[in-house]
Amino acid sequence: MSIPVLICDDSSFARKQVQRALPKGWDVEVTFAGNGEEGLTAIRDGKGDVVFLDLTMPVMDGFQMLEVVKQEDLPAMVIVISGDIQPEAMERVKRLGALDFIKKPVDPDRLKQVLAEFGIYAE
Repeated sequence: MSIPVLICDDSSFARKQVQRALPKGWDVEVTFAGNGEEGLTAIRDGKGDVVFLDLTMPVMDGFQMLEVVKQEDLPAMVIVISGDIQPEAMERVKRLGALDFIKKPVDPDRLKQVLAEFGIYAE
């Protein structure tokens, strides 16, 4: 059964880059969202068991989206993918419930390592 994966980023280029970095042969159904509001709708619709989340987006940013996911206890395993690699940002997303933080551009090996570490993907 396919795993519902949500890639939430305001840049279509970045969304496609993350999709290309996903492990080959991983049985997933990918949904895209361009901001946090769209992302929350997708999670509530069951399309985001695993979420790759950018922090800097219009309408609702990644921090705000993480706060709602935490408040509503939504069933999503969130991995932040961002160019904002300041230690404060990393600490804040972890406090808000993100599993991990991956720097843009996404390294496919690092992505696979994080997924394996949290039992989301196994070869």
